[in-house]
Amino acid sequence: MPKRTKFRRPQKGRMQAMASRGTTIAFGDFAIKAQETGRVTSRQIEAARIAMTRRMKRVGKVWIRVFPDKAITKKPAETRMGGGKGSPEYWVAVCEAGRILFEVGGGVPQSLAQEAMALAMSKLPIKTKFIVRPDYVAPEGPIRL
Repeated sequence: MPKRTKFRRPQKGRMQAMASRGTTIAFGDFAIKAQETGRVTSRQIEAARIAMTRRMKRVGKVWIRVFPDKAITKKPAETRMGGGKGSPEYWVAVCEAGRILFEVGGGVPQSLAQEAMALAMSKLPIKTKFIVRPDYVAPEGPIRL
């Protein structure tokens, strides 16, 4: 969750079709890209991050390119209508199609990165795909893990 927000209980909003920013690999060599629009909760982001780092045995570096900055509110169970909006329950990141969610770099072999990111993709609620930086060249020599 963010340190502070302008409004405690934001409106629902409408999700756009395609992302205009954050659509290219900026830091690493491999990435997870969103294929559809949706919301990713802070717990799902953390679960995906843990799955990736455990599979890679903490080799290389992981960049998280989305941040859960939108509060989702919920009213208590068995509450009558009216009485205002509910209190914030959890935080989500709104991800449009084409947005880069995670990046991996730092000398990780492509096969290992693909395995680790496949585990992370299974933790996410939206359809995603594994992509490689266009100018990526595999390192020469034996791979040590």
